[in-house]
Amino acid sequence: MKVDGGIGFDKGGMGEAARRAETLGYDGVWSAETTHDGFLPLAVAAEATQRLELGTGIAVAFARNPMTLAILANDLQSLSGGRFMLGLGSQIKPHITKRFSMPWSHPAPRMRELIQAIRAIWHSWGSGEKLEFRGDFYTHTLMTPMFDPGPNPHGNPPILLAGVGELMTEVAGEVADGLLVHGFTTERYLREVTLPALRRGAAKAGKTLADLTLSYPGFVITGDDEAAIEAATTAVKRQIAFYGSTPAYRPVLELHGWGDLQSELNTLSKRGEWVKMGELIDDDVVDAFAVVAPIDDVPARVLARFGDLVDRFSFYMPYKVDDDHWRTLLAGFHGR
Repeated sequence: MKVDGGIGFDKGGMGEAARRAETLGYDGVWSAETTHDGFLPLAVAAEATQRLELGTGIAVAFARNPMTLAILANDLQSLSGGRFMLGLGSQIKPHITKRFSMPWSHPAPRMRELIQAIRAIWHSWGSGEKLEFRGDFYTHTLMTPMFDPGPNPHGNPPILLAGVGELMTEVAGEVADGLLVHGFTTERYLREVTLPALRRGAAKAGKTLADLTLSYPGFVITGDDEAAIEAATTAVKRQIAFYGSTPAYRPVLELHGWGDLQSELNTLSKRGEWVKMGELIDDDVVDAFAVVAPIDDVPARVLARFGDLVDRFSFYMPYKVDDDHWRTLLAGFHGR
């Protein structure tokens, strides 16, 4: 199992953050797209590191088009010497239509076609063949020599697709190289819903789960004393509550018989009662979503729960842990 960290948009400090992650022993870092662009930190990180794998986790696919994504990914693959991973996600309809002012329709079929179009563009650059992609949502039929970068010497980067629902997860299995599991995913949901859907999608393309990479940002609650663990628990409860308020994620709670909790959380979120939302997350919900353990025991607990399920694990920890503790955690995963 590879273990990943994250990199933010810290002006003047992105390179140092990437070097720190490499020094601490991470296998890769993911850059999120929230208040800043998700690609730019990775361009800096590519220049600052030697072995660290670099991925967008996630880039909002429907805020862009296949050509812009193909160009960005191709450039970062070149800059990093073949260490880039293109992580894509759909976002939800209100953000696409109201924040980005972009079209929204049939997200799973649109995502399938978007990834197929990216691959068609890369194929044209690599083979020199005419670009001829015609779909229901995207059409790419023009590629003149001036805009053709040619084949990438490091090959094309892998594409990992984020998914929670079964339809998008099937698309990941069919046309992507792997799945970015959402943090709001329990071990049970992963085993009973996610993996079967991923397997169905893979079968459509003549693949198996062995051909795919699963990357999972798991909630972890830890600390070096009771006060630290209590603070971590509060932070994780609030993050679980935030995700649980989203109607699109209700199936995860329903699988555990907690559908009514989603309704309560959604009502409170509309009132802005974020603290009260966290107080609704009881110990059973915490145990389902998070690995809770002393620092020294975290690697063993994570591997026991997810070692046979995922290829990459990153820590979803909405609180601070110092460098010495990170070294302890990472050394435990790598057997040092």
